[in-house]
Amino acid sequence: MQTIRIKPSPSSSSGEGPPRQEARRDLSPLLAGAAAAVAGVGAVLAFADADSVLRGPFTLFFLLVAPGAAIGTGLRGLAPFGRIVVSAAGAIAVNLLVAQGMIATHSWSMPGGIAAVTVISSLVLLLTPLRRLRGRTERRRT
Repeated sequence: MQTIRIKPSPSSSSGEGPPRQEARRDLSPLLAGAAAAVAGVGAVLAFADADSVLRGPFTLFFLLVAPGAAIGTGLRGLAPFGRIVVSAAGAIAVNLLVAQGMIATHSWSMPGGIAAVTVISSLVLLLTPLRRLRGRTERRRT
């Protein structure tokens, strides 16, 4: 087991610990992990058709976070606020298009809709590193 010590920054003479900006940066992986856990529980509750009070809110959270996070990873060059706005709009658009497509084909089901959103989000998430990799190989050729 490793002990991690927090050293005071040179600009801080009082030695109270890291500044607020660094403390927020340290919390972001924890918050991302908590969001992923809540979204995963929402998907599992929806697929299992469990009778739980948390099924609705957690499933809605999954339906907004999964495509939003996938779209957000592809927008690394954008400013943080712009990335959040575009990711939220993209998540809503993906959910609406999946629902409309399933209703138009008379194949609507809640587990099917969640599966479709999961597949689309996974494809977008997996295509992002491939696009970056392709951009690197094209730069090396020239």
